[in-house]
Amino acid sequence: MNMNEIVGSHDIVMITLDTLRYDAAVLEEENCPNLCGGGHWEKRHTPGSFTYAAHHAFFGGFLPTPATTDKSEHIRLFHSRNTGMRTHPHTWLFDTPDIVSGLQAEGYRTICIGGVIFFTKKVALAKVLPSYFQQSFWRMTFGVTNPRSTEHQVNHALRLLEQVERNERLFLFLNVSAIHGPNHYYVPGARRDSVETQRAALRYVDGELGRLFAAMRKRERPVLCLVFSDHGTAYGEDGYEGHRLAHEVVWNVPYREFIL
Repeated sequence: MNMNEIVGSHDIVMITLDTLRYDAAVLEEENCPNLCGGGHWEKRHTPGSFTYAAHHAFFGGFLPTPATTDKSEHIRLFHSRNTGMRTHPHTWLFDTPDIVSGLQAEGYRTICIGGVIFFTKKVALAKVLPSYFQQSFWRMTFGVTNPRSTEHQVNHALRLLEQVERNERLFLFLNVSAIHGPNHYYVPGARRDSVETQRAALRYVDGELGRLFAAMRKRERPVLCLVFSDHGTAYGEDGYEGHRLAHEVVWNVPYREFIL
């Protein structure tokens, strides 16, 4: 994908499926027609083991890296200009500290719809990531404690799209919180989070994202979708629980890029 042909001609939607494990995503491919109807999840390595660290890297242009030792396959979509590092001809170079302000400089309206705690803007630390964007939003209904969080996030996105001119360049970022724990309530009777309850949460998320994709298809220009997890999480593997730790279930993440 040549990002120098994409930037300026396409809208861009970036969706982080917070805490989604690679193995859980692959097991649910057949049940996710909106996310995987046109292809398969790619296995990649995240630059951060928890939300805050990973998203700092993403907004700096460091998206998850292909899980391969062949460096020729590690072609970055975005890269800061004049770093002295060699870049691929298809990589889009930006002059700003981050891709969000870089896209804004190219005439994009930048919008963030937050999900997990680092997007709440309730304390100084939780204002850092949303501050990259011209517009940023968070509601209690978008958070991890609401079983209908993705429905509410998509509803909000649809209302915002009504306020954006169809010919205006748009960079829309959505941090999906539903897959992050607690997710046991997506399986009736379950009392603990597990790979199975995370899979059920992903099915729910895929169903809601279909409405967002349908609305984006009605816009004037084509849409590049970048969808990936920021990190995985451990459910007892080798005695580990949670994330912000060095285990393969945390570092391996699913990744997809496709055009609507």
